[in-house]
Amino acid sequence: MSIDSLNWKILNCLQKNARQANTEIGRQVGVSSPAVSERIKKMEDSGIINGYFSVVSPFEAGYQFKAIITLRAFMGKLKPFLEIVKTYDEVLNCYRITGNENIVMEVVLKNQKHLEAFIDQLIIYGETKTQIVLSHVVKNNALKQLK
Repeated sequence: MSIDSLNWKILNCLQKNARQANTEIGRQVGVSSPAVSERIKKMEDSGIINGYFSVVSPFEAGYQFKAIITLRAFMGKLKPFLEIVKTYDEVLNCYRITGNENIVMEVVLKNQKHLEAFIDQLIIYGETKTQIVLSHVVKNNALKQLK
């Protein structure tokens, strides 16, 4: 399915606020509510829209640290790590990457001791580097149509 300019307008509305009514989206993009609903359904069915979720503040939920941790896997440890990382509650996002490191993770942690214990779990799989996140510069930026 190709994404035409109207679908991009609908996607922009949904990315700003996925809870707004189809009538409101229709008003913003200039089509009827049923037309919006039909287009959204087609984009969901084709995999363009993968879901809807709430953004929860880790700090308000009791986590003091957000960190970026990179891992350079030891020989033979990457595949086992790719399975175990899915079980870690601390991991918000994990990417397999190119370059010197194999993995980049975005994690949340309760405190410094939690960070130390989490790193201790990782070091059997490879060499880690940790950066503490101080603030967001760009947060949940919407995907936009390429020109």
